[in-house]
Amino acid sequence: MKKVKTRIVEFTSCFFILLFCYASISKIMEFEKFQVQLAQSPLLSAYAGIVSYSVIIVEWLTSILLILPAFRRIGLYVSLSLMASFTAYIFIILNYSDFVPCSCGGILEKLGWTEHLIFNIGCVGLAIASIVIGDKKSNYQLRKTVISVFLPVVLSVVLIIVLFLSSEYVIKKENNFTRRFIKHAIIENRSLKMDNDFYYFAGFDNGNVYLSNQQYPQQLITIDSSMNQTAATTSRIETNYPYRNIRQIVHDRNFYLFDGSVPVIFKGTLGKESTKRISYKDAYFNDLKVIDSLHFAIRTQVRPGNHLVLGLLDLGSEQKLKLKSDILQKQIDGLFDSDGSLAYDNHRKLLLYTYTYRNQVIVMDNKMVVQNHLKTIDTIKTAKIKTTQLSDGTYKMTAPAQKVNIRTVVFRNLLFVQSNLMGRHESRKAWRKSDVIDVYDVYSKSYVGSLYLFKKENNKLSDFIVTEKYIYALHNNQLTQHKITEILSKHMISGKPKTDQQSRLH
Repeated sequence: MKKVKTRIVEFTSCFFILLFCYASISKIMEFEKFQVQLAQSPLLSAYAGIVSYSVIIVEWLTSILLILPAFRRIGLYVSLSLMASFTAYIFIILNYSDFVPCSCGGILEKLGWTEHLIFNIGCVGLAIASIVIGDKKSNYQLRKTVISVFLPVVLSVVLIIVLFLSSEYVIKKENNFTRRFIKHAIIENRSLKMDNDFYYFAGFDNGNVYLSNQQYPQQLITIDSSMNQTAATTSRIETNYPYRNIRQIVHDRNFYLFDGSVPVIFKGTLGKESTKRISYKDAYFNDLKVIDSLHFAIRTQVRPGNHLVLGLLDLGSEQKLKLKSDILQKQIDGLFDSDGSLAYDNHRKLLLYTYTYRNQVIVMDNKMVVQNHLKTIDTIKTAKIKTTQLSDGTYKMTAPAQKVNIRTVVFRNLLFVQSNLMGRHESRKAWRKSDVIDVYDVYSKSYVGSLYLFKKENNKLSDFIVTEKYIYALHNNQLTQHKITEILSKHMISGKPKTDQQSRLH
């Protein structure tokens, strides 16, 4: 009988030696993939770097302890702690995680998470049995053995719980630029090839999206949710202005044409070609968002230095232009360092300004009162640009700048940011094949997760828009519709907006 017990301990030791050696070698052979998988883990995202090295080192040290007879008992306790940690990890993944990531591969690559859990529970039982058998061979005391087995299991479980809670806080609130990609958040649904590469999204409503064209700026095309073109109109505007870049926005069954280099705005009704000039010589601007038929959020430049400032254009007021010179914060020159993009959500009455060269977003109401600030997950707080001041007081960029945020869209409480930077522990292969959209909850100031929009025919994303059910993407002349699944839509706040006092962000 004693010989059988000795064989059980030896078998268990050999089993764990093979398991840990094979697992660690698999991780080393595909180390980048291992780090990427850890970075996508809901429990360990924030600690993917240190955990990836630590697990491999501990697995090798445990194998060495198990090989040496004098240290085998310690090796069994470490094995028990490791398997208890892995078991707690999988249990939390299955029961408390926002989503279930892909399997970590290795020796059990073909098993699902539930099968992994069963296997790990079996390994915990095997380790406990071997420790108890080993203790019975020496000075056996039941109470001491129970405590010695119970303690490492509890400590391992507590460690995993602490890692889970702290990692979730770091990722969502104090992210160290580790992306977590939301599994199956969107599903590619339909696609449509357009007749040229110059389309952009002008807006959406009632299941339709509207596209205008840089080459034919007065053209407006309607695409329904089945990806059929249902209408195409060419609006008529006054031609006696030196237009440079006419743009269109669709809002509440109306469309607006403007060119900020010419201080003029035209308004028309969807389905009709005629337009009416509603603003002339009220303001020059280089970005505009429609709040309603009389109110517009703009970005313009002021002298000296042509610094960028935000402003409100109120066509129903005597003083139509109200500049908000204290919103944009100067870091270097007040021009390039303050560059960014405006986004507006009509449902929640949210106006956002996302800086292009730094990780900051300004959240405002529709009267341009600053409600809050949030940060994108990259770590660039100060714009990395080099400029020189010319004799006339203006600035010129002297070297290519590091662009952080390319374009933004806000829908309800969610901000979608197309990022220009690759995060930590991110797959280079996936990065080369796709464009990354980071998603933030504006109200909780937290990072929700990231999405891949895969390139079409190796073309980068040229524009995108988010609606109630779909994300539409343009890659040159390829229009693609992606269905938003419940995994992402559950983060959207539905229903009517609260009053101004109730909706004020904290």
